[in-house]
Amino acid sequence: MKLPLLLKSNKSPSRRNAALTMTNDKCRMGKTDPSLLVVRRRRAAFTLAEVLAAMAFLAILIPVIAECLSIASRAGEVAERKTEAARVAERVLNESIVTTNWNSQSSQSGTINEGVRQFDWTLQNEPWNQDPIRLLTVEVKYNVQGKDYSVHLSTLADGSFSSSMTNNY
Repeated sequence: MKLPLLLKSNKSPSRRNAALTMTNDKCRMGKTDPSLLVVRRRRAAFTLAEVLAAMAFLAILIPVIAECLSIASRAGEVAERKTEAARVAERVLNESIVTTNWNSQSSQSGTINEGVRQFDWTLQNEPWNQDPIRLLTVEVKYNVQGKDYSVHLSTLADGSFSSSMTNNY
């Protein structure tokens, strides 16, 4: 049976009550000299199992966090480029309607630089269910982190109005 012995010292209160361990029987029988007892202090520490469990948890958690950050970064960049691509599509569509150059061809394409980024666009001219009305669709393609994306923007235009405007010039 182990009995804790209290060690008195002038050190801090937390160290005053350090436990001594020795068996009660050995002290009573005189087999152990009390002055030769080894002082063992109990320290708060983690066990090997706790350290291994924490490491396994971190080994699972760190890649998941890294993937989440990558997805969030890509989503932010895609949103920014999508806004720029929509602005390019609107500009191409407006310029095509104003200049009426869409009336002569069914498909046009080109490249526009928006700041440091480059956007490829394609303009499609298709008939609508009413004769003079035409469906104009612009597709703007862009690339984010090696993956291709596109924005589509469509409007209806009066084909008779534009052809009469071009004949007057």
